[in-house]
Amino acid sequence: MRAFTTLAAVAGVLASGASAENYLGFNSGSTKADHSAKFKTDFLQEFKTAQNLENAPGTFNAVRLYTNIQAYSKDDPISAFEAAVETKTKILLGVWTSGTDSIANELNALKKAIDKYGKSFTDLVIGMSIGSEDLYRISETGIKNEAGVGAGPDVLLKFINDYKKSVAGTALAKVPIGHVDTWDAYTNATNKVVVDALDWVGVDEYPYYESGKGNHIKNSGKLFDRAYDAVAAAVGGKPIWITETGWPASGPDWDEAEASVANAKYYWQEIGCRQLFNKVPTFWYNLRDSNPDNKMQFAITKDLSTKPLFDLTCPTTFDTPTGTAASSSASATGTQTGVTAPGSSATGGAGSTGGSTDSSETGTDSPASNQDDVVEGGASLGKGLSAVTIAGLALVAGVFALF
Repeated sequence: MRAFTTLAAVAGVLASGASAENYLGFNSGSTKADHSAKFKTDFLQEFKTAQNLENAPGTFNAVRLYTNIQAYSKDDPISAFEAAVETKTKILLGVWTSGTDSIANELNALKKAIDKYGKSFTDLVIGMSIGSEDLYRISETGIKNEAGVGAGPDVLLKFINDYKKSVAGTALAKVPIGHVDTWDAYTNATNKVVVDALDWVGVDEYPYYESGKGNHIKNSGKLFDRAYDAVAAAVGGKPIWITETGWPASGPDWDEAEASVANAKYYWQEIGCRQLFNKVPTFWYNLRDSNPDNKMQFAITKDLSTKPLFDLTCPTTFDTPTGTAASSSASATGTQTGVTAPGSSATGGAGSTGGSTDSSETGTDSPASNQDDVVEGGASLGKGLSAVTIAGLALVAGVFALF
């Protein structure tokens, strides 16, 4: 009964406009696998491939960015904006907030983009994420695993207010504000002040990294659902967006988890098709890999081919029992929890419970290192996906132990 109650509550919030559409997209850092900057042509190739994937269960015409700043510039708008305008790709904006006391450069880049592209740009913006896995990185587990420099609740609240003041009177003033973190960050009561300030909650979740919890592929659906239920219970009916999730197609084993194309396909079906696609705002990890430091490779394509590594067609039956809290919730409203994966932490991709793997997202104070999360989020801000990922996994294990 509790599961359905949560479902109804979330559905009501979604209907109110905080999340009026169930977006389909991928994550995209500001640099490529060799740490070189991405430019317009690179983003165009990504967005066009995403929109034309063979047998996709919908059109992947949205993208989650980790920063507004063009890699290796101070505060120039990231060229993904222009590529998005040309391809009509919807944008989940990101402001990198870890390891800095100011987001002025991020806000300057955003203002320049508004002035340069106007309505053709602002009409594509579906949300703003203030920070990515900051709370995980300052947690006990994040520190123990050297996940990089994070930011506390007070810092995030300040940056949320800074952003609101900056966009007041602009077309972005009505864009819903969220924060992205690992699922266990939201179940930590000390972070509730951040949740209260948000319009939606972004979750990075990777059952692959749930070491010690039976993280074999056949159990991935149950692990995902359990994490989702924990987040849904903690955020008081706020819409939940899945901002990162996926399963590596290659790489070393992680406890009982094995990286393979077959398992990546199973995860796509059991998590994506069963719970997320066209039901919950979803940003899959990932269309292509961007962090050379991460041994796990999550890309579902090779060289951005529109023919994926596996058939994306959704089945009609699933192995995970239906009617669980997460499963029911997702179907009705579109919320999920998150274990973090390999692309969203300080480095831009490894979270506490499976954090992010891409580290080229950020670049507020050190835009020159905007790569993946850290690679995407600023090389100087993080240790790289592998470290963040390890930290995320440990966190996830700790949280699941509570169940």
